[in-house]
Amino acid sequence: MFRSRSKDDQGASATPDVDLTKQPRDPQAPKGRPTPKRSEAQAQRRAVAKVPANRKEAAKRARETRRAEMARQRQAMATGDERYLPLRDRGPERRFARDFVDGKWHVAEFFLPIALVIFAMNLVQNPQAQNMSLLLWLGVIVMIVADSFVTVRRLKKGLRERFPNENLRGVTLYALMRTLQMRRMRLPKPQVARGEAPRR
Repeated sequence: MFRSRSKDDQGASATPDVDLTKQPRDPQAPKGRPTPKRSEAQAQRRAVAKVPANRKEAAKRARETRRAEMARQRQAMATGDERYLPLRDRGPERRFARDFVDGKWHVAEFFLPIALVIFAMNLVQNPQAQNMSLLLWLGVIVMIVADSFVTVRRLKKGLRERFPNENLRGVTLYALMRTLQMRRMRLPKPQVARGEAPRR
């Protein structure tokens, strides 16, 4: 009745039966065990992910990441993909401003070629040519100011109609800076043709 247990009985009771079928399975292991939950599989993949061994390896990975990011941005500049554009170009308001500017002709986009012509006229040792260059310079400035004034008014009206409850700070200045660039040199690349309305 008070007989002591044998050592074999004690060992058997100390180690409970373990059901191996309820253990999480390695996603790369062959079948034979239940498929693990998604959270468990993701945790296993994160644990297996290779950690940089030293500072040199970490710097190399950072450079590769930056290079890939820059490549995505260059591609986005050409295609207008909003996901990878720089922060200053993101948002529907700025896309509308870009399309508004790209759909029209602007005097300011010809500023650089006209400035080169004026500079060449000033090099000529001829008082009449120099006077004409001065008049041309004043005329170009007046036309740019007038065109910019009209552009800002129309752009603000369009922005208020399209985005009545949004913060539009800085959008008009962004559009004016774009008018100063020649069309083929604008980034992001124009996505609308001349005379075409801004995209929805």
